Amino acid sequence: MSDQLPLTGRTALVTGVSRRRGIGFAVATKLASLGASMFIHHHRPHDERLPWGADDLDEVRSGVEAALVDGAVMGDVGADLSDATAVPALMDAAFALTGTLDVVVCNHARSGGDGSIVDMTPERLDAFWDTNTRSTILLTAEFARRRSGLGGGESSRPGDAVPFQGPFDEPRGRVFWMTSGQINGPMRGEVAYATSKAALAGVTRTVAAELMRLGIILNTINPGPVNTGYLDADTTDRSLEGLDEWLATLPFGRLGTPADPAELIGWLSSPSGAWVVGQVLSSDGGFDLI
Repeated sequence: MSDQLPLTGRTALVTGVSRRRGIGFAVATKLASLGASMFIHHHRPHDERLPWGADDLDEVRSGVEAALVDGAVMGDVGADLSDATAVPALMDAAFALTGTLDVVVCNHARSGGDGSIVDMTPERLDAFWDTNTRSTILLTAEFARRRSGLGGGESSRPGDAVPFQGPFDEPRGRVFWMTSGQINGPMRGEVAYATSKAALAGVTRTVAAELMRLGIILNTINPGPVNTGYLDADTTDRSLEGLDEWLATLPFGRLGTPADPAELIGWLSSPSGAWVVGQVLSSDGGFDLI
């Protein structure tokens, strides 16, 4: 392992790597460039129903492969993570790539079909919860069980601590969740999405406190407004009225790009980022200060 390739010999899983313009693709190529072997998850049918459309998965795979360093390998699988039975199968495939798994980035998320509070239905809330929240927690739980060898026993009581397996010379694993800017201001017309992401931000410290007793680091990333195509005029799912005027008020005059949160996740995945634990971190260019 070198300073230039700090993830050499490591294996990372990134979910939601379906589009080259997406955050997942940027994170996967960043981790690959740092030396990691990559396992990517995608769910193309999700994008097919949205204004920006689906990408060519062969091009997605080729882009990640091109970022790999010598000796690293790549695998991928398609799965609908709103189906809880898909979670263990995804973990099986990710661990099988190299025999281990060190980094898990839960980037997948449901888009489209949301609404205001007066539009809410049980089905709409469940759809976002199952995809964004439940599957992220289940993926994290499955990863923790496999890395620690724990699980399958009696349920813990309130206040019971996870068995301590340390101290550790270095982290046994890293997990990243993705939230949104719902704590910084209203997300009108996105009540189900904001609810599902707020739950992840809200439970970060609880889950991180348990995972760190197993040597696993959890941090949650708020990337702020990142244009992955949904703010382009020909592929948007919302009104863009006043967008240019609003951009002119931003400190750097632009929206985020997928590379912005990818850089943060890359650093946090390296030995240099090991002292950051249980945080909800914004990488938004100062957007929440406006």
